[in-house]
Amino acid sequence: MRPPPLLILLTDLRLLDHDTGSDHPEIPARLQTILATLQQSDCSSCLSLQGTRPAERQWLMAAHDEGWLFRFEEAVLSGKTFIDHTDNQICYDSYKVATLAAGAGLVAIDLLEQGQAEQVTARDGLMPREPGTMAKDGQVSRAPWTAQERLAGAAFCLVRPPGHHAERIRPFGFCFINNCVVAARYWQQRHGRKRIVVFDFDAHHGNGIQSAFEHEADSLYISIHEHPSFSYPGTGYADEKGFGAGRGSILNLPLSPGAGDEQFLALLHGPVAEKIAQWRPDAMIVAAGFDGHKADEMSGLLYSTGLYEKIGQSVRGWSNLHCGGRLLSILEGGYELTVLGESVEAYVQGLLAW
Repeated sequence: MRPPPLLILLTDLRLLDHDTGSDHPEIPARLQTILATLQQSDCSSCLSLQGTRPAERQWLMAAHDEGWLFRFEEAVLSGKTFIDHTDNQICYDSYKVATLAAGAGLVAIDLLEQGQAEQVTARDGLMPREPGTMAKDGQVSRAPWTAQERLAGAAFCLVRPPGHHAERIRPFGFCFINNCVVAARYWQQRHGRKRIVVFDFDAHHGNGIQSAFEHEADSLYISIHEHPSFSYPGTGYADEKGFGAGRGSILNLPLSPGAGDEQFLALLHGPVAEKIAQWRPDAMIVAAGFDGHKADEMSGLLYSTGLYEKIGQSVRGWSNLHCGGRLLSILEGGYELTVLGESVEAYVQGLLAW
């Protein structure tokens, strides 16, 4: 009998320590809601939960100037409550938490490249373990799964704070370290996967990812988002296609407020699928934002919960077809707690459909 597919989830209880205050939308309850939903989901037996580690300085500097990293560290140590704008709330632990969020992608990539995952038993449930360990009958073991057991071809980092707005020298929109860009550089430089595509379905354009890739020939950024005339951060127009050697490395597909599943799927199955097939990536990263849901007031988009399952099915299919199944998803936005858990669950169900 063919075993069911496995999805590696990476998270860490320390990610809850980033305190943004009581009136901020990016709060620890986002992760708690997601994990509680997945714990009760029918797909929980197909999920292997792993811990994370702080991203090493060299990989942070692959995406950010060291001057920004020093400024971030100094701000939290000095007791500041925000950086540059009140959107970017911080506390004493925020720098540490941001490096843990960025490190999740590195742990995930190493696991995907090794071609194996280690099991977390149903008895222990969705409680993160240290990288490279597993729980069995209440004991910690280092034994990996054998070749006859399930191999994981995809991973999903359930982390906060989000990252896709963070630019090389500054924070933006709740984001401090660009988790997707750090992961892309690691995959390119550590594992030699040169042609990386980042597909972003967050309701808001990922200006930080675009600014990192727009001069490069080997990195592709595709984003479906609410039109920048109506939405933060005001970037992501369709005519923004990259510069110089990177001309054509950016594909922005903005949607008007009120757009829903039909409009999104037309883009997903049309220009997005065509671009990825033409580009033939070595690996795929998904900036997975869930704030386009019709119940989420952070945008004017009207996506249904079911749309996220179709997105998961599509990206898993593309990764299998074009890049040997190397697929990494990283949580971005999604702030309405009443639908966030079920939206992420739907996406995970889509990833597991293969």
